[in-house]
Amino acid sequence: MNAEIIAVGSELLGSDRIDTDSLFVTDQLNALGVEVVQKTIIGDHLDRLARAINDSLSRCDMVILSGGLGPTEDDLTREAVASALGRKLVFDEATLQFLRERFARLKRVMAETNRRQAYLVEGAAKLRNSNGTAPGQWIENDGRIIILLPGPPRELEAIFIEECLPRLLERVPRQMIRTRFFRVAGMPESELDQLIAPAYKPYTNVVTTILAAAGDLQVHLRARCDTAEQAESLVEEAGARIKALLGDRIYSENGDALEVVAGGMLRARGATLAVAESFTGGLLAATLANVPGSSDYLVGGMVTYTAEQKIRLLGVDPALIEQYTVVSEPVAKAMAEGARQKTGATYALSTTGEAGPQSATPGVEPGTAWIGLATPNGAKAVPMRFTGGRNLVRQFGVQAALNLLRREL
Repeated sequence: MNAEIIAVGSELLGSDRIDTDSLFVTDQLNALGVEVVQKTIIGDHLDRLARAINDSLSRCDMVILSGGLGPTEDDLTREAVASALGRKLVFDEATLQFLRERFARLKRVMAETNRRQAYLVEGAAKLRNSNGTAPGQWIENDGRIIILLPGPPRELEAIFIEECLPRLLERVPRQMIRTRFFRVAGMPESELDQLIAPAYKPYTNVVTTILAAAGDLQVHLRARCDTAEQAESLVEEAGARIKALLGDRIYSENGDALEVVAGGMLRARGATLAVAESFTGGLLAATLANVPGSSDYLVGGMVTYTAEQKIRLLGVDPALIEQYTVVSEPVAKAMAEGARQKTGATYALSTTGEAGPQSATPGVEPGTAWIGLATPNGAKAVPMRFTGGRNLVRQFGVQAALNLLRREL
Protein backbone atom coordinates (compact mmCIF):
# COMPACT_ATOMS: atom_id res chain seq x y z
CA MET A 1 0.00 0.00 0.00
CA ASN A 2 1.23 3.48 -0.93
CA ALA A 3 0.25 6.79 0.62
CA GLU A 4 0.47 10.50 -0.07
CA ILE A 5 0.47 13.29 2.50
CA ILE A 6 -1.01 16.72 1.89
CA ALA A 7 -0.03 19.43 4.35
CA VAL A 8 -2.61 22.23 4.32
CA GLY A 9 -1.90 25.85 5.22
CA SER A 10 -0.60 28.95 3.48
CA GLU A 11 1.77 29.55 6.41
CA LEU A 12 3.71 26.41 5.37
CA LEU A 13 4.54 28.05 2.04
CA GLY A 14 6.50 30.81 3.74
CA SER A 15 10.07 30.67 5.00
CA ASP A 16 9.40 30.63 8.74
CA ARG A 17 7.25 27.50 9.19
CA ILE A 18 8.25 23.90 8.52
CA ASP A 19 5.92 20.95 8.01
CA THR A 20 6.95 18.49 10.73
CA ASP A 21 3.64 16.60 10.84
CA SER A 22 4.49 14.68 7.68
CA LEU A 23 7.71 13.37 9.26
CA PHE A 24 5.76 11.82 12.13
CA VAL A 25 3.10 10.37 9.83
CA THR A 26 5.73 8.96 7.47
CA ASP A 27 7.52 7.24 10.32
CA GLN A 28 4.29 5.69 11.55
CA LEU A 29 3.27 4.51 8.08
CA ASN A 30 6.69 3.07 7.29
CA ALA A 31 6.48 0.97 10.45
CA LEU A 32 3.35 -0.60 8.92
CA GLY A 33 5.05 -1.19 5.59
CA VAL A 34 3.20 1.67 3.90
CA GLU A 35 5.40 3.66 1.52
CA VAL A 36 4.90 7.42 1.36
CA VAL A 37 5.39 8.20 -2.31
CA GLN A 38 4.62 11.92 -2.36
CA LYS A 39 4.18 14.89 -0.05
CA THR A 40 2.47 18.10 -1.11
CA ILE A 41 1.94 21.47 0.57
CA ILE A 42 -1.17 23.38 -0.49
CA GLY A 43 -2.18 26.85 0.68
CA ASP A 44 -5.63 27.80 1.94
CA HIS A 45 -7.36 27.67 -1.45
CA LEU A 46 -10.45 25.51 -1.90
CA ASP A 47 -10.13 24.65 -5.60
CA ARG A 48 -6.39 23.95 -5.51
CA LEU A 49 -6.80 21.76 -2.47
CA ALA A 50 -9.68 19.80 -3.99
CA ARG A 51 -7.66 19.21 -7.18
CA ALA A 52 -4.67 18.03 -5.15
CA ILE A 53 -6.87 15.55 -3.27
CA ASN A 54 -8.29 14.15 -6.50
CA ASP A 55 -4.83 13.89 -8.02
CA SER A 56 -3.55 11.96 -5.00
CA LEU A 57 -6.55 9.62 -5.01
CA SER A 58 -5.89 8.82 -8.67
CA ARG A 59 -2.39 7.58 -7.81
CA CYS A 60 -2.38 5.92 -4.41
CA ASP A 61 -4.29 3.90 -1.84
CA MET A 62 -4.30 6.39 1.01
CA VAL A 63 -4.31 10.18 1.35
CA ILE A 64 -3.61 11.85 4.67
CA LEU A 65 -4.30 15.55 5.11
CA SER A 66 -2.89 17.57 8.01
CA GLY A 67 -4.17 21.01 8.96
CA GLY A 68 -7.10 23.13 7.86
CA LEU A 69 -9.59 21.75 10.42
CA GLY A 70 -9.73 24.85 12.62
CA PRO A 71 -12.68 27.18 13.18
CA THR A 72 -11.76 30.05 10.86
CA GLU A 73 -12.84 30.88 7.31
CA ASP A 74 -9.47 29.85 5.87
CA ASP A 75 -9.71 26.31 7.35
CA LEU A 76 -10.93 24.61 4.19
CA THR A 77 -9.89 20.95 4.44
CA ARG A 78 -13.40 19.67 5.23
CA GLU A 79 -14.93 21.58 2.34
CA ALA A 80 -12.18 20.55 -0.09
CA VAL A 81 -12.47 16.85 0.73
CA ALA A 82 -16.25 16.99 0.39
CA SER A 83 -15.89 18.74 -2.97
CA ALA A 84 -13.30 16.25 -4.23
CA LEU A 85 -15.45 13.26 -3.27
CA GLY A 86 -18.76 14.77 -4.38
CA ARG A 87 -20.18 14.49 -0.87
CA LYS A 88 -22.02 16.86 1.45
CA LEU A 89 -20.90 18.26 4.78
CA VAL A 90 -23.09 17.02 7.62
CA PHE A 91 -23.48 18.87 10.92
CA ASP A 92 -22.80 16.61 13.90
CA GLU A 93 -24.63 17.59 17.08
CA ALA A 94 -22.51 15.26 19.24
CA THR A 95 -19.36 17.10 18.15
CA LEU A 96 -20.97 20.45 18.94
CA GLN A 97 -21.86 19.21 22.42
CA PHE A 98 -18.29 17.98 22.92
CA LEU A 99 -16.98 21.41 21.93
CA ARG A 100 -19.34 23.20 24.33
CA GLU A 101 -18.35 20.93 27.20
CA ARG A 102 -14.66 21.37 26.48
CA PHE A 103 -14.91 25.16 26.49
CA ALA A 104 -16.96 25.03 29.68
CA ARG A 105 -14.29 22.93 31.42
CA LEU A 106 -11.70 25.50 30.37
CA LYS A 107 -14.00 28.29 31.64
CA ARG A 108 -13.97 29.92 28.23
CA VAL A 109 -16.77 31.16 25.99
CA MET A 110 -17.05 29.20 22.75
CA ALA A 111 -17.02 31.47 19.72
CA GLU A 112 -19.73 30.94 17.13
CA THR A 113 -17.04 30.12 14.54
CA ASN A 114 -16.15 26.93 16.43
CA ARG A 115 -19.40 25.44 15.10
CA ARG A 116 -17.50 24.92 11.82
CA GLN A 117 -15.54 22.15 13.52
CA ALA A 118 -18.73 20.14 14.03
CA TYR A 119 -19.13 19.50 10.30
CA LEU A 120 -18.14 16.06 9.02
CA VAL A 121 -17.76 14.90 5.45
CA GLU A 122 -20.76 12.72 4.62
CA GLY A 123 -19.97 9.10 5.54
CA ALA A 124 -16.89 9.98 7.59
CA ALA A 125 -16.06 8.27 10.86
CA LYS A 126 -15.20 10.80 13.55
CA LEU A 127 -11.75 10.48 15.13
CA ARG A 128 -11.64 11.61 18.76
CA ASN A 129 -9.25 14.46 19.51
CA SER A 130 -8.15 14.13 23.14
CA ASN A 131 -5.88 17.20 22.95
CA GLY A 132 -7.92 19.77 21.06
CA THR A 133 -11.23 20.83 19.56
CA ALA A 134 -11.03 19.65 15.94
CA PRO A 135 -11.96 15.98 15.49
CA GLY A 136 -10.16 14.01 12.83
CA GLN A 137 -12.09 12.18 10.11
CA TRP A 138 -11.69 8.76 8.50
CA ILE A 139 -13.27 8.24 5.08
CA GLU A 140 -13.29 5.22 2.80
CA ASN A 141 -14.05 5.85 -0.85
CA ASP A 142 -13.77 3.37 -3.75
CA GLY A 143 -11.31 1.21 -1.86
CA ARG A 144 -9.16 4.16 -0.83
CA ILE A 145 -8.64 5.72 2.59
CA ILE A 146 -8.73 9.46 3.26
CA ILE A 147 -7.69 10.67 6.71
CA LEU A 148 -8.17 14.24 7.94
CA LEU A 149 -5.98 15.31 10.87
CA PRO A 150 -5.56 18.65 12.65
CA GLY A 151 -2.30 20.53 12.18
CA PRO A 152 -1.03 21.03 15.77
CA PRO A 153 1.46 18.16 16.31
CA ARG A 154 0.18 17.37 19.81
CA GLU A 155 -3.31 16.81 18.43
CA LEU A 156 -2.29 15.07 15.21
CA GLU A 157 0.00 12.59 16.93
CA ALA A 158 -2.56 11.63 19.57
CA ILE A 159 -5.31 11.06 17.01
CA PHE A 160 -3.02 9.02 14.78
CA ILE A 161 -1.83 6.76 17.59
CA GLU A 162 -5.20 6.37 19.35
CA GLU A 163 -7.62 6.35 16.43
CA CYS A 164 -5.84 5.71 13.13
CA LEU A 165 -3.34 2.98 13.99
CA PRO A 166 -5.97 0.46 15.17
CA ARG A 167 -7.93 0.95 11.94
CA LEU A 168 -4.82 0.73 9.77
CA LEU A 169 -3.67 -2.46 11.46
CA GLU A 170 -6.95 -4.07 10.38
CA ARG A 171 -6.75 -2.88 6.78
CA VAL A 172 -3.11 -2.57 5.73
CA PRO A 173 -1.47 -5.65 4.22
CA ARG A 174 1.52 -6.08 6.49
CA GLN A 175 4.81 -5.46 4.79
CA MET A 176 8.16 -4.69 6.31
CA ILE A 177 10.56 -1.89 5.40
CA ARG A 178 14.24 -2.11 6.20
CA THR A 179 16.95 0.46 5.49
CA ARG A 180 20.71 0.92 5.34
CA PHE A 181 22.40 4.27 5.72
CA PHE A 182 25.97 5.26 4.83
CA ARG A 183 27.65 8.64 5.26
CA VAL A 184 30.51 9.25 2.86
CA ALA A 185 33.24 11.90 2.66
CA GLY A 186 36.04 12.80 0.31
CA MET A 187 34.37 12.58 -3.10
CA PRO A 188 31.83 14.50 -5.22
CA GLU A 189 28.26 13.29 -5.68
CA SER A 190 28.64 12.43 -9.38
CA GLU A 191 31.73 10.36 -8.71
CA LEU A 192 29.97 8.53 -5.89
CA ASP A 193 26.97 7.63 -8.03
CA GLN A 194 29.14 6.50 -10.94
CA LEU A 195 31.10 4.24 -8.59
CA ILE A 196 28.19 2.56 -6.80
CA ALA A 197 25.57 2.46 -9.59
CA PRO A 198 26.64 -1.03 -10.73
CA ALA A 199 26.06 -2.26 -7.18
CA TYR A 200 22.51 -0.97 -6.72
CA LYS A 201 21.01 -0.91 -10.24
CA PRO A 202 20.42 -4.68 -10.48
CA TYR A 203 17.98 -4.52 -7.55
CA THR A 204 14.38 -3.77 -8.43
CA ASN A 205 13.17 -3.78 -4.83
CA VAL A 206 15.92 -1.70 -3.26
CA VAL A 207 15.39 2.03 -3.59
CA THR A 208 18.73 3.87 -3.50
CA THR A 209 18.88 7.59 -2.78
CA ILE A 210 21.97 9.81 -2.67
CA LEU A 211 21.76 13.04 -0.67
CA ALA A 212 24.45 15.69 -0.91
CA ALA A 213 25.45 18.40 1.56
CA ALA A 214 28.66 20.39 1.92
CA GLY A 215 31.36 17.74 1.86
CA ASP A 216 28.97 15.14 3.22
CA LEU A 217 27.19 12.53 1.10
CA GLN A 218 24.54 10.12 2.30
CA VAL A 219 23.52 6.85 0.65
CA HIS A 220 20.11 5.51 1.70
CA LEU A 221 18.99 1.99 0.81
CA ARG A 222 15.37 0.96 1.35
CA ALA A 223 13.60 -2.35 0.74
CA ARG A 224 9.94 -3.27 1.31
CA CYS A 225 9.02 -6.96 1.47
CA ASP A 226 6.45 -9.33 2.94
CA THR A 227 8.76 -10.26 5.81
CA ALA A 228 11.42 -8.47 7.81
CA GLU A 229 13.87 -11.23 6.91
CA GLN A 230 13.41 -10.66 3.18
CA ALA A 231 13.79 -6.90 3.45
CA GLU A 232 16.80 -7.20 5.75
CA SER A 233 18.47 -9.66 3.40
CA LEU A 234 18.01 -7.36 0.42
CA VAL A 235 19.45 -4.22 2.01
CA GLU A 236 22.26 -6.23 3.59
CA GLU A 237 23.23 -7.72 0.24
CA ALA A 238 23.07 -4.42 -1.65
CA GLY A 239 24.79 -2.61 1.21
CA ALA A 240 27.68 -5.08 1.25
CA ARG A 241 28.30 -4.51 -2.47
CA ILE A 242 28.31 -0.73 -1.98
CA LYS A 243 30.63 -0.96 1.05
CA ALA A 244 33.09 -3.03 -0.95
CA LEU A 245 33.29 -0.26 -3.57
CA LEU A 246 33.51 2.69 -1.18
CA GLY A 247 35.89 1.28 1.42
CA ASP A 248 37.07 3.79 4.01
CA ARG A 249 35.26 6.64 2.28
CA ILE A 250 32.33 5.48 4.43
CA TYR A 251 32.73 7.10 7.81
CA SER A 252 29.38 6.26 9.43
CA GLU A 253 26.68 3.62 9.17
CA ASN A 254 24.58 4.78 12.11
CA GLY A 255 24.04 8.41 11.11
CA ASP A 256 26.79 9.94 13.23
CA ALA A 257 28.25 13.15 11.79
CA LEU A 258 31.89 13.37 10.82
CA GLU A 259 32.79 15.46 13.87
CA VAL A 260 31.26 12.79 16.11
CA VAL A 261 33.19 10.00 14.40
CA ALA A 262 36.53 11.83 14.43
CA GLY A 263 36.02 12.89 18.03
CA GLY A 264 35.24 9.34 19.07
CA MET A 265 38.45 8.13 17.45
CA LEU A 266 40.46 10.74 19.33
CA ARG A 267 38.81 9.79 22.61
CA ALA A 268 39.45 6.08 22.03
CA ARG A 269 43.17 6.82 21.59
CA GLY A 270 43.40 9.22 24.49
CA ALA A 271 44.54 11.84 21.97
CA THR A 272 43.86 15.57 21.84
CA LEU A 273 43.32 18.09 19.06
CA ALA A 274 43.96 21.77 18.42
CA VAL A 275 42.91 23.87 15.44
CA ALA A 276 44.38 26.85 13.60
CA GLU A 277 41.86 28.47 11.27
CA SER A 278 41.97 31.12 8.62
CA PHE A 279 39.23 30.96 5.93
CA THR A 280 36.94 28.78 8.09
CA GLY A 281 36.93 31.57 10.69
CA GLY A 282 36.26 29.45 13.77
CA LEU A 283 33.69 27.19 12.14
CA LEU A 284 35.90 24.12 12.54
CA ALA A 285 36.29 24.66 16.29
CA ALA A 286 32.58 25.40 16.65
CA THR A 287 31.65 22.22 14.78
CA LEU A 288 33.88 20.14 17.02
CA ALA A 289 32.58 21.88 20.15
CA ASN A 290 28.96 21.16 19.18
CA VAL A 291 29.54 17.52 20.12
CA PRO A 292 28.73 16.78 23.78
CA GLY A 293 31.86 15.67 25.62
CA SER A 294 34.22 17.22 23.08
CA SER A 295 36.25 18.70 25.95
CA ASP A 296 37.70 15.19 26.31
CA TYR A 297 39.86 15.82 23.24
CA LEU A 298 39.44 19.42 21.95
CA VAL A 299 42.00 21.56 23.77
CA GLY A 300 41.57 24.84 21.88
CA GLY A 301 42.52 26.76 18.82
CA MET A 302 43.21 30.07 17.15
CA VAL A 303 41.55 32.05 14.39
CA THR A 304 44.47 33.68 12.59
CA TYR A 305 42.78 35.56 9.78
CA THR A 306 45.68 37.81 8.82
CA ALA A 307 49.27 37.02 7.92
CA GLU A 308 50.40 39.00 10.97
CA GLN A 309 48.40 36.78 13.33
CA LYS A 310 49.69 33.65 11.68
CA ILE A 311 53.21 34.89 12.37
CA ARG A 312 52.56 36.18 15.91
CA LEU A 313 50.27 33.51 17.34
CA LEU A 314 51.37 30.42 15.42
CA GLY A 315 55.00 31.22 14.78
CA VAL A 316 54.74 30.92 11.00
CA ASP A 317 58.00 32.05 9.36
CA PRO A 318 57.37 35.33 7.48
CA ALA A 319 59.68 34.08 4.72
CA LEU A 320 57.24 31.27 3.94
CA ILE A 321 54.40 33.72 3.50
CA GLU A 322 56.56 36.00 1.40
CA GLN A 323 57.69 33.19 -0.88
CA TYR A 324 54.54 31.03 -1.13
CA THR A 325 51.61 33.30 0.04
CA VAL A 326 49.34 32.44 2.96
CA VAL A 327 47.33 30.01 0.78
CA SER A 328 50.01 27.41 0.30
CA GLU A 329 51.23 24.02 1.44
CA PRO A 330 54.19 25.33 3.50
CA VAL A 331 52.01 27.82 5.39
CA ALA A 332 49.24 25.27 6.06
CA LYS A 333 51.83 22.87 7.50
CA ALA A 334 53.46 25.60 9.56
CA MET A 335 50.08 26.68 10.96
CA ALA A 336 49.26 23.14 12.06
CA GLU A 337 52.70 22.62 13.57
CA GLY A 338 52.44 25.94 15.39
CA ALA A 339 49.04 25.09 16.87
CA ARG A 340 50.30 21.71 18.03
CA GLN A 341 53.39 23.20 19.66
CA LYS A 342 51.54 26.08 21.32
CA THR A 343 48.82 23.85 22.83
CA GLY A 344 50.64 20.58 23.40
CA ALA A 345 47.88 18.70 21.55
CA THR A 346 48.52 15.31 19.98
CA TYR A 347 47.16 16.50 16.63
CA ALA A 348 46.43 19.87 15.07
CA LEU A 349 44.40 20.86 12.02
CA SER A 350 44.82 24.03 10.00
CA THR A 351 42.76 25.72 7.30
CA THR A 352 43.99 28.45 4.99
CA GLY A 353 42.33 29.56 1.78
CA GLU A 354 40.13 32.02 -0.06
CA ALA A 355 36.43 31.65 0.75
CA GLY A 356 35.41 34.27 -1.84
CA PRO A 357 33.62 35.83 -3.51
CA GLN A 358 36.80 37.82 -4.15
CA SER A 359 40.37 36.76 -3.45
CA ALA A 360 42.77 38.78 -1.31
CA THR A 361 45.73 36.64 -2.36
CA PRO A 362 47.28 37.47 -5.77
CA GLY A 363 47.12 34.53 -8.16
CA VAL A 364 44.82 32.49 -5.92
CA GLU A 365 41.25 31.88 -7.12
CA PRO A 366 38.30 31.94 -4.70
CA GLY A 367 37.57 28.45 -3.40
CA THR A 368 41.25 27.48 -3.29
CA ALA A 369 42.36 26.07 0.07
CA TRP A 370 44.99 24.03 1.87
CA ILE A 371 44.18 21.80 4.85
CA GLY A 372 47.08 21.03 7.16
CA LEU A 373 47.52 18.28 9.75
CA ALA A 374 50.31 18.04 12.32
CA THR A 375 50.88 14.68 14.03
CA PRO A 376 53.49 13.24 16.39
CA ASN A 377 55.24 11.99 13.22
CA GLY A 378 55.33 15.26 11.30
CA ALA A 379 53.03 17.51 9.28
CA LYS A 380 51.37 17.42 5.88
CA ALA A 381 48.94 19.52 3.88
CA VAL A 382 46.53 18.72 1.07
CA PRO A 383 45.17 21.07 -1.60
CA MET A 384 41.44 21.60 -2.01
CA ARG A 385 39.26 23.35 -4.58
CA PHE A 386 35.73 24.18 -3.49
CA THR A 387 32.84 25.73 -5.41
CA GLY A 388 29.84 27.65 -4.16
CA GLY A 389 29.20 30.71 -2.05
CA ARG A 390 31.34 31.89 0.84
CA ASN A 391 29.49 30.00 3.58
CA LEU A 392 29.40 26.82 1.53
CA VAL A 393 33.16 26.98 0.91
CA ARG A 394 33.73 27.33 4.66
CA GLN A 395 31.54 24.30 5.36
CA PHE A 396 33.40 22.30 2.72
CA GLY A 397 36.64 23.27 4.43
CA VAL A 398 35.46 22.02 7.81
CA GLN A 399 34.38 18.67 6.38
CA ALA A 400 37.65 18.29 4.48
CA ALA A 401 39.68 18.98 7.63
CA LEU A 402 37.69 16.52 9.73
CA ASN A 403 37.96 13.85 7.05
CA LEU A 404 41.72 14.35 6.80
CA LEU A 405 41.96 13.77 10.55
CA ARG A 406 39.66 10.75 10.43
CA ARG A 407 41.67 9.06 7.71
CA GLU A 408 44.90 9.76 9.57
CA LEU A 409 43.47 8.17 12.71
